[in-house]
Amino acid sequence: MLDWSRIDTVLLDMDGTLLDLHYDNHFWMEHLPLRYAEANDISVPEARELVIRMTDALRGTLDWYCLRYWSDALKMDIAAMYREIEDRIALRPHTDNFLRSLRQMNKRALLVTNAHPDGLSHKLEVTGIDQWLDEIISSHDLGHAKESVLFWHSLQERQPFDPERTLFVDDNLHVLGAARDYGIAHLLCIRQPDSKHPAREISEFPAIHDFDEILGVL
Repeated sequence: MLDWSRIDTVLLDMDGTLLDLHYDNHFWMEHLPLRYAEANDISVPEARELVIRMTDALRGTLDWYCLRYWSDALKMDIAAMYREIEDRIALRPHTDNFLRSLRQMNKRALLVTNAHPDGLSHKLEVTGIDQWLDEIISSHDLGHAKESVLFWHSLQERQPFDPERTLFVDDNLHVLGAARDYGIAHLLCIRQPDSKHPAREISEFPAIHDFDEILGVL
């Protein structure tokens, strides 16, 4: 699937790519509505509907990913609540082997994520994946979400890379579209970012279920 001789830099998303998206989906759809309902004396379905309505209005923007924004908007300590279910944080299958293989092949591996720094540091603390990464970049540090082509221009200024010799792996089709528009030559989408949800049919980009599908050619 990949000609690794043509790839120098590997850009990797975190949630839904390296880590199981179940943790985040469970937090926003189950845990947060439950805690919000308890704090505001409303039903869990009412709380869930409120959270969905508020998040849908900002989907794809930097605020959508900002834990501090949601702490202010919902009057709750979102970062602290994240830790209440940290036992659900998990690597996706074969992630550790894949990251080790990139290091052995002398590929430059960068984490590029929309995760807010507060949540990002927590997940790195739990998983330890930062030991295999050459650099970690949050969109909050660059001022633009990955859905915007401006993110990719800012990333190029911060961590120069050759788009023609770069592989980018993500589970978000809108993000992959922005990377394609910027000119990144090698793109891969994750079919099943959440282990508790069915795999998706992906036609817009080359797609894999797990990293073992490309480990064999490393």
